[in-house]
Amino acid sequence: MTPPSTHNETLATRKIFIKMAISAWDTYNSRVDELINKITDEQLMGDTSPGRNSGIYLLGHLVAVSDGMFPILGLGKRLYPELDRIFLNTPDHSGQDFPSINILKSYWITVNEKLSTHISRMPDEEWFQRHTNVSAADFANEPHRNKLNIIINRTNHTSYHLGQMAYLEKK
Repeated sequence: MTPPSTHNETLATRKIFIKMAISAWDTYNSRVDELINKITDEQLMGDTSPGRNSGIYLLGHLVAVSDGMFPILGLGKRLYPELDRIFLNTPDHSGQDFPSINILKSYWITVNEKLSTHISRMPDEEWFQRHTNVSAADFANEPHRNKLNIIINRTNHTSYHLGQMAYLEKK
């Protein structure tokens, strides 16, 4: 039987978990950057497959979801809350007007640069604290519902939509 971990080992393990999660977050955001800079605006306007979401809709959706991380992580107010109506509350192909591709690309960059700045400055111990979408009582029962889990969840979300958007290259 192995002896219980020391406090220093626990802190070192936490640092590794934080580094892994943030590294994955950065990697998938970089992959979205690469894709949206590689494909044409015409490709980005197309559907990922017949009857599915368009690339511009998915880009706006990713911006809105990432922007929503500011209050969830306790980092301040959202930059573009008006995107929720278009990209979170209304399905694609509903006749709504989208911001231009260039505006959405600039929003994507701005949101991720600001998030990255905050993320890089967040103390390690804060990552394992509750996020604002979970009550203190629920967090006491489910401590995995912490800020680091938000990064992991949003990384998976970005990865999923990046996979859909990859089909735009083929068109």
